[in-house]
Amino acid sequence: MVNDKFQDIRPYIEDEIGPALSRIARHPLLSSITAYLFPDKKPDEIGHFIATLKSVDEFQSLVMFSAIKKIITDTTKTLSYAGLDKLKNGKKHLLISNHRDILLDSGIIQIIFCMNDIQTSEMAVGDNLITDSFIEDIARSNKMIRVIRNANAREFYNSSLILSQYIRQRVSMDQSSVWIAQRNGRTKDGVDLTEQGLMKMLEMSGEGDFVKDFEELSIVPISISYEFEPCDLLKSKELYVSRRRKYTKNPGEDLNSILTGIMQFKGNIHLNFCKPLSLEEIHACSILEKNERFKSLAEVIDRKIIESYQLWKNNYIAYDMLYSCDKYSKNYSNQDKQSFISYLKYKLSDIDGNPKEMEEIFLSIYANPVLSKERVD
Repeated sequence: MVNDKFQDIRPYIEDEIGPALSRIARHPLLSSITAYLFPDKKPDEIGHFIATLKSVDEFQSLVMFSAIKKIITDTTKTLSYAGLDKLKNGKKHLLISNHRDILLDSGIIQIIFCMNDIQTSEMAVGDNLITDSFIEDIARSNKMIRVIRNANAREFYNSSLILSQYIRQRVSMDQSSVWIAQRNGRTKDGVDLTEQGLMKMLEMSGEGDFVKDFEELSIVPISISYEFEPCDLLKSKELYVSRRRKYTKNPGEDLNSILTGIMQFKGNIHLNFCKPLSLEEIHACSILEKNERFKSLAEVIDRKIIESYQLWKNNYIAYDMLYSCDKYSKNYSNQDKQSFISYLKYKLSDIDGNPKEMEEIFLSIYANPVLSKERVD
């Protein structure tokens, strides 16, 4: 059993899962959710079925797997992945990926694990998304770890320490792999960068030996590449407002982003599981000054994610349109370009704000991954 000091943040365990699934099964919102995810089943049928489940593994394999698989089937053309052989030795890892969609980034990883008989990971999720007891029950029954976001300085420090200790215990003791995003919140502008703060948080639970502390976490970077950026229009609007004033979320905005990310067409999706950070890479960072160590380690993760990121035709088209050139024209046809232009016009057809600026922001979201690749290369 996990130490009780982790009780408020860890997934449900043992005798907690049965009551949680019973609460989910009885909740009035379940019927509207299952109507979309399981259209061939009666809402009461799903509720009764969930109430019979006894474990997290059953809930994931018999309910969540089917739900995520339907989303992928309905909103994507293909789902591909590479590098999974690095995770098939039974060793547990800290999985750090770029972050483009609130729900699907981690959800798709779990689907891939299920399809390849790999134990699913626990997933770190901001508590701003856990808005009520119903969402909390679903999240913690699905191996989700609560990350405290809104707290004063002392509370934030203490919660970060607890989170760091929990992650280290789960990974270093080979109990479970853990997924966490490379940054607090999704990448809005298409530039994937690992926050130094994440590296510092992970070090909080170490013994003070930089190399040993990070080597035992066995960090595996993962790149997630969507052909059509989840919530691209919503992200464009947020970036437009942020150029003028501090952006403040409206009530229910996170839920709207979750639903948009689920429902929006995503085209092709590719995930690449990179090699774990090597002892040599960690040691090269350790010889630097303290703050530079964390910066350098974050850059190692960034390089692996960017190098393995799958660029799509949309990225090349957006780059050439944004910079009024044909640098990458060999990567797409004129028909591809016209199709993307039609998509762009459709997305921006009903917007408030300067149309030219909104177009520039929208194109940047798709073009920036190409820029990132150029910088790394």
